[in-house]
Amino acid sequence: MRFRKLISWLLGLLGRLGGARSAHDHPPPETLAPNSATQAASVPVPPPAEDTVPVSPPPSHIAPLTPIAEPAVPVPSFTSTAPSESESASTSGPHAVLPTSDEARLEAPAHPLRVPRALAPGRWESGADLGLRRALQDAPHRRREFIVYVPAGWSREIKAPLIVLCHGCNQTPEEFAQGTRIAALADRHGWLVLMPRQDRWANPLRCWNWFGPSTMQGGGEAAIVAAMVRVVRRRYRTDQRRVVAVGISAGAALAAVLGIHFPRYVRAVVAHSGVACGAATSAMAARDVLRRGPQTDVEAIGTQARAGAALSVPLLAIHGASDSVIAPVNTIALVRQYLRFNGHPAASAERDSPTELPKADSERTERTADDRDVTTLEWRIDDRLVVRYVAIAGLGHAWSGGDDALPFNDARAPDASALLGEFLSDALPESALLTSAVREAVSLEPH
Repeated sequence: MRFRKLISWLLGLLGRLGGARSAHDHPPPETLAPNSATQAASVPVPPPAEDTVPVSPPPSHIAPLTPIAEPAVPVPSFTSTAPSESESASTSGPHAVLPTSDEARLEAPAHPLRVPRALAPGRWESGADLGLRRALQDAPHRRREFIVYVPAGWSREIKAPLIVLCHGCNQTPEEFAQGTRIAALADRHGWLVLMPRQDRWANPLRCWNWFGPSTMQGGGEAAIVAAMVRVVRRRYRTDQRRVVAVGISAGAALAAVLGIHFPRYVRAVVAHSGVACGAATSAMAARDVLRRGPQTDVEAIGTQARAGAALSVPLLAIHGASDSVIAPVNTIALVRQYLRFNGHPAASAERDSPTELPKADSERTERTADDRDVTTLEWRIDDRLVVRYVAIAGLGHAWSGGDDALPFNDARAPDASALLGEFLSDALPESALLTSAVREAVSLEPH
C-alpha cells in the first residue's frame, strides 16, 4: 500500500514539473517578439483567422491550380522552331508549351490521321551481299552469280511476287534491267526481281546453254537457276504462287525449260523471242533450230511433263515478225508445247502442220501509234488464261518498247514490259490484288 502511494506521488510530481517546463519554452502567442532579424526570419507566422481579413482572388495573369470549366479552345501544337531575338529578350519561359494530358485528350481526333510513310528506296543486292559468295554449290561448274532488285517500300510483312529475269546472249543482267526498265516496273507493282548472270567460262557469248542435254531435262543451268529461286524465295519471303520466269532469246529458252521442269517453283513464263523446251539435241544443232524450228517433238515433251505436274503454268509468248535471229516458228512451237502442258483441248485437235497455231479462243489485231500491227491470240480453260501469243509486225530480234540506247532493244510500241504486267494481272489474279494494295498502303505519288 505504501509503495503504491509513493509511486502515485512521484508521477504527480513529474507531471507538474513537465507542465512548468512547457510553459517556459513555448509562451503564449502574444508574448512572441523576435529579438533580431535572424530570429524574425526563422520564426513562422501563424495564418490569420478566416473571419479577419478577406482573401482576394489571384491576379488574372496567374493560372489557377484547378482548371476552370470553360469551352475547349484549340491549343497550338508544339514546335521546335527556335525563338527570334525579340522573343528571347521579352520571354523568359520556353518558346512553346506542351498541352496537358486533359488538353491532349480534348484535341485528339476521332480517327487517327493518315500520315504518308517515307518509302525505302529500291536497291540492288548481289549474292555476295546476301552471304552467298561461294554461290549455291561448291563445284565451279555449278556456280553462277546473281543480283536481286528489292522494290521501293518493300517489307517482309507482304509476300511479294518474284520475277526471274534471264538475259540473252551478249548481255549482262545490268544491261537487260536497263533495257526493260524493270526497276521502275518493280517499284510500281511491288515485285522482287532475281537476275541470274551467265559466266563467260560457261559460254563465251554469255548465252544460257538451253540446248545442253542436262539443262533440257531439268538439270544443268536450269537446276542452278531453280536453286537461286529457292534461296531468294526463302530469304525475302516471296509469294510462292507468283514466281514468274521471264527472258529474251537464250534467256527465254531457259525460262521455257524452267516452266516445264519446275512448275512448283515457276508459276508462269514470259518468253520474248524464245525457243521451246528441248527443241535442240546439241549445241551443234542449236543454230539450225534457231533458223528452221525444233528438231524434236516438243509437244510430246509438254505432254510428258504434264503427267508429272499438278499445276498449270500460263505462258506469254512475244515474237517479232521480222526477227532474223530466231525464226517466229520457234515461238509457234513453244505455244503448242505449253498448250499441251496445260491441257488445252486445242492442242490435241487435228492439225495440218506443227508450224501452224491451233484455233484460238480469241483473236484481235491492233495498230500502234507508229503503225505497227500487233496480233494477240489467247487460249483459256474455264475462263482461265493459259497461253497468250503476241505477234508484232516489223519487230526484229529486240525487246519491244525497250531502251534503244542499248543493243537488242526497240523503242517502238508495244512495250513488252507493260505486256508483262498485264499478263501477270490476268494469269495470276493475286498480282493485281497486291498491286492495288501496294498503291493504297504506300502511295508513290507525292502528297
